[in-house]
Amino acid sequence: MKAFAVDRYGKGNSLRVGEAPEPAVRGGDVLVEVYAAGVNLLDSKIRDGEFKLILPYRLPLILGNDVAGVVVQVGSQVQRFKPGDEVYARPDKDRIGTFANFIAIDERDVAHKPTTLTMEEAASIPLVGLTAWQALVEKARLKAGQRVFIQAGSGGVGTFAIQLAKQLGATVATTCSKANFELVKSLGADVVIDYKTEDFEKQLQDYDVVLHSQDNAALKKSLRILRPGGQLISISGPPDPDFGKEIEASGFIRLLLRVLSSAARRRARRLNVGFSFLFMRANGAQLEQITALIESGVIRPVMDQVFPFEETNEAMAHVETGRTKGKVVVTVKGSQS
Repeated sequence: MKAFAVDRYGKGNSLRVGEAPEPAVRGGDVLVEVYAAGVNLLDSKIRDGEFKLILPYRLPLILGNDVAGVVVQVGSQVQRFKPGDEVYARPDKDRIGTFANFIAIDERDVAHKPTTLTMEEAASIPLVGLTAWQALVEKARLKAGQRVFIQAGSGGVGTFAIQLAKQLGATVATTCSKANFELVKSLGADVVIDYKTEDFEKQLQDYDVVLHSQDNAALKKSLRILRPGGQLISISGPPDPDFGKEIEASGFIRLLLRVLSSAARRRARRLNVGFSFLFMRANGAQLEQITALIESGVIRPVMDQVFPFEETNEAMAHVETGRTKGKVVVTVKGSQS
């Protein structure tokens, strides 16, 4: 099969396209023929080596963290899926590799594709959808009447998180450029701030939850806009000690994470607010709940651009500009590759 792989870590390196063996199928796996794959900034960060201490992948590594496709084979223990089923997934962090013709995924991480979406639209959902779900539903337990600040509302996570927060009954504030005001308002944003000309700290106060995805300066400001007892959930770092436990990191790595996050945790304590880091995990059951929301019309995908499979490197470069509206996807099935 064709695949795009990392041979060695390096910022801005191109992925190598070439032949790779089809993945082995374990007892609890489904083998999925990839029709489309979402492209995420996470892919670039893995390629650049930013996670090599906490996610020690063996190279060469096939990249790709989002998939939509069709089940072509199931393991002996699989009960929920059969060949021919249309599915989508964010594979487990240890088994990524959707930039390929086929991928084997544990059935627990797979969900039925929303019938209302194309393969490309479905491939745009899993990573950002699960990130928003785990941040707002699982960690924050966001409730109706609460106020949430979602940074970078026109990005992949932001466009999904705004819709999910509105479905939960929250008031939503967000940042984006003026050109994207109408987009985020159409998704349900109540307060929209132009990050180029306005300071969100001067406009927001006493918020219950912040979904943080930006730099350290934005982190400091975001902690200050929370009410006492409010909580900030960061998807851009710094990783905290709880994350070290979650990935069963070595004692050295846990100590390193404790040091890296010490300033953020100390600021949060001084302000009487919570700080936690989220590295989303694969979860087919949560994705099935997201499927139900999409099929009911509550949440819709926001697509920026679709690239052919052979232009996967170009698709990654486009995501790295930081100017995408929603998600970027590559079409694999039917591509010239």
